[in-house]
Amino acid sequence: MRELLVGNAPCSWGTLEHQDQSQSIPFNQMLDELVETGYTGTELGDWGYMPTDAARLSEDLAKRNNVVMLGAYVPVAMKNPVTHAAGVVTAVRTAKLLAAVATTRAPYLVLADDAGTDPARTKLAGRVTAKDGLTKDEWKTFASGADRIAHAVFDETGLRTVFHHHCAGYVETPDEIATLLDMTSPDRLGLVFDAGHYVHGTGGEDGDVIPALNRFKERIWYIHLKDLEPNVARRSREEEWDYFTAMQNGLYPELGKGCVDFPALLRWLAAQDYKGYALVEQDILPGMGTPKESAARSREYLRSIEANFTGKQLQATTY
Repeated sequence: MRELLVGNAPCSWGTLEHQDQSQSIPFNQMLDELVETGYTGTELGDWGYMPTDAARLSEDLAKRNNVVMLGAYVPVAMKNPVTHAAGVVTAVRTAKLLAAVATTRAPYLVLADDAGTDPARTKLAGRVTAKDGLTKDEWKTFASGADRIAHAVFDETGLRTVFHHHCAGYVETPDEIATLLDMTSPDRLGLVFDAGHYVHGTGGEDGDVIPALNRFKERIWYIHLKDLEPNVARRSREEEWDYFTAMQNGLYPELGKGCVDFPALLRWLAAQDYKGYALVEQDILPGMGTPKESAARSREYLRSIEANFTGKQLQATTY
């Protein structure tokens, strides 16, 4: 029978890029609580949050039931060509650490635009229109930078790179995702599909992600499970909140408390014979929420719908 492999990330404990980490939960507490709440994989978090010495990090993961390191998020301001060289250095450094602590499966370098740093896109998250996007020349710069980083990571470490579409960045809407994938190397740059970011990026609250999964399935190598609170999303558009205001108001709830159709997502993964991990992310700001309790409830929710992925009757399901 198929097994649903589930991890959770430091962002669910309030460790987010570009945020004041003075209230951050220490990594060792985060890992302890991750294991206690039923997860077997994680991501690295911001550089320096977890140990950057491979031997030390491997020891910390091993003594907690051999937690699997699944990847690391590396943001780069991709539309600015000046940032690309430094992005390569950062990505390769991060990928070398990932490769050194890899165990049962190869982790991914999770590349993203430097979301939340451009005031225009931060303000427009969840209501981006075509006129708010990149120019043709900016797309060429953006895509060539992403390709350059993905090739460098593979050449130096053998690891593959997945791009994270992300609200408040320049790859947010469905068409922006499609444009990036069309302009990059399918053998070196895949997609991590994030359900919550995708739905918010559509500018609506329809939690049906199956059309998107089908549209991008040839490039989807990895899955992030994030939910979206539809009333907060709607209010953020109506009142023109910026991205972080929406997050402060609970844009990303525990799994099963938003609008994303996770049973359908799991059935789709089963139909594709997906064998990788699904990583839970709640994306809360530092000091917000009840991370351990929320992680536990999200894990229980996934257990309650797990038959959509593991059930034998799904073998004949098609989309």
